[in-house]
Amino acid sequence: MPISDVTMLDVYLARQRIASIAKRTPLIRSPLLAQHIGASVYLKLENIQETGAFKLRGAANKILSLTADEKARGVIAFSSGNHGLAVSYVARQLGVKAVICISKRVPSTKVNAIKRLGAEIVVCGESQDEAEEHAFQMQKEQGLTMINPSDGPFVIAGQGTIGLELLEDLPEMDTVIVPLSGGGLISGIALALKSASTTIRVIGVSMERAPVMYHSLRAGKPVVLEEEETLADGLAGGIGLDNRYTFRMVQEYVDDTILVSEKEIAEAMAFALEKHHLVVEGAGAVGIAALLHRRVREVGRNVVIVVSGSNVDIPLLLKIAQDHNTRSKGDV
Repeated sequence: MPISDVTMLDVYLARQRIASIAKRTPLIRSPLLAQHIGASVYLKLENIQETGAFKLRGAANKILSLTADEKARGVIAFSSGNHGLAVSYVARQLGVKAVICISKRVPSTKVNAIKRLGAEIVVCGESQDEAEEHAFQMQKEQGLTMINPSDGPFVIAGQGTIGLELLEDLPEMDTVIVPLSGGGLISGIALALKSASTTIRVIGVSMERAPVMYHSLRAGKPVVLEEEETLADGLAGGIGLDNRYTFRMVQEYVDDTILVSEKEIAEAMAFALEKHHLVVEGAGAVGIAALLHRRVREVGRNVVIVVSGSNVDIPLLLKIAQDHNTRSKGDV
């Protein structure tokens, strides 16, 4: 039976609700990737959203749906960075108090960006799971509304608006490759695409270091893993042992999940910068990595990669690109 907690009506309502905050992002061709795999390849540029990531869609949809009383009391979120940025941005636009709980692992680039948006930052623990636990405690104590980064109907529907745009811009797509972490992004996109055609393949890509959803799917239930350092820090963290939506939706709608290494992620970040002049963070580059290293089977004729974010420390990105160039020259 199909999952009915989030429907296509929810996705269409989300598009209408968030239109003034989240932009419709372009779909561009990647001739070099196309030549590499022998199929047309397109990049969906969510990295150019106002906050530098797709998370703006889901956060806007949830916060804009709140009652006047809920907005007056304020909102709270736990985040590895991008969701916190999105919640802070939307809250500022609407004059709503925002509290963001983060772990010590969140990169300073993202922490400073959240501070600039005026949110209250609470640093707690060594992992997103610890930040999540603290956030739920604060929610109960202060009467704030939780804006879950992935596992919520409004957030999933907001991310699903990307799927609507893809169907309008490239209805002939065969395969869509999506970064996979808590599952909100891929659940929303897959719901939209599979509602139009069950033949469109949806592939989730995670990093090799502590990919919680990947191992949860193989275990048949949500699991907990110790968080590890990774270039794809935006994909770090758990899915929640009491996961209500995304685990089942990924089980239902996603055709395959694959992993890429840190080296492959770095090469993909360098590729995006050098070949497309795009700033892409590690989490946003995993789909490019999957194609560059031929991890995806049966891509068909038209492939879309969702480039999910750009929030990376620029000196780090330049070092990655420089190291990649040095290695490439050494291979000649």
